[in-house]
Amino acid sequence: MNESMSIMHLIAQASIVVQLVMLMLLAASVVSWVIIFQRSRLLRNARSTMNKFEDRFWSGIDLNELYRECQQQPQHSPTENVFMAGLKEFSKLRQHHTTDPDALMAGVQRAMRITITRETDRLENHLPFLATVGSTSPYIGLFGTVWGIMHAFQGLAAVKQATIATVAPGIAEALIATAMGLLAAIPAVIFYNRYANRVDRLSTAMFTFADEFSSLLYRQAQKAQHSGKGI
Repeated sequence: MNESMSIMHLIAQASIVVQLVMLMLLAASVVSWVIIFQRSRLLRNARSTMNKFEDRFWSGIDLNELYRECQQQPQHSPTENVFMAGLKEFSKLRQHHTTDPDALMAGVQRAMRITITRETDRLENHLPFLATVGSTSPYIGLFGTVWGIMHAFQGLAAVKQATIATVAPGIAEALIATAMGLLAAIPAVIFYNRYANRVDRLSTAMFTFADEFSSLLYRQAQKAQHSGKGI
C-alpha cells in the first residue's frame, strides 16, 4: 500500500474534527470490549452458581441448615439471595405470630420479588452502554465522514484541476470514520442482544424458583397452622 494511502497516514492527515470522532469511537469500542468480557464472566458464573444451589436446594436438605450454609458463603448466587430473602421474611413473620398462610406468603413473595428486581438490575448493569454504542456509533462515524468529505471538497476548491489522486485521500480518510463506527457498533449490538437474552433467562429462572419455593413454604405454613409448630 502506498504510504500516502496507509490507514495511519490518513488518520494523521484527517481534520481535527474527524480525529476527535475517531478517538471517541475508539474509546467507545475499548470500553465496550471491557464490558463484554466482564459481563460474560459474570453471567457465566451466575448461571453456574445458580445450578449448583438449586441442586443443593432440591437434594432434601433442611431449609434452616441451607440458610446457614448460604450465610457462610462469601458470595451468593442470585437464586441464593432470593432464597435467603424469602426464608428470612418467612421467619420474621412467624416470630411476629403471623400464622395465616396467605398473609405469610404475601410478605415472602414481596421480599423475593424485590430481591429478584435487585439481582436483575445487577446482571443488567452496563448493558445499556452497549445498546447506546450499538445504536449511535454508526451515526457518529457517519458524521465524521460527512465532515471529512466537506473538508476534502473545501481543499479541492483551491485546486484548478481535480484528479482521482487529489480526491481519493480526502474521501478515504473520511470513510475511515464510518468504518470505525461500524467496528464499534457491530460487536456492541451482537453482545447486547446475547447478554440481554441471558439476563432474561436468568430472571425467568429466579421467578420460577421463587414460585416453587413459595409453594413449598405455603405447604409448610399450612402444616404449621394445623399443628401449631414452625418449620
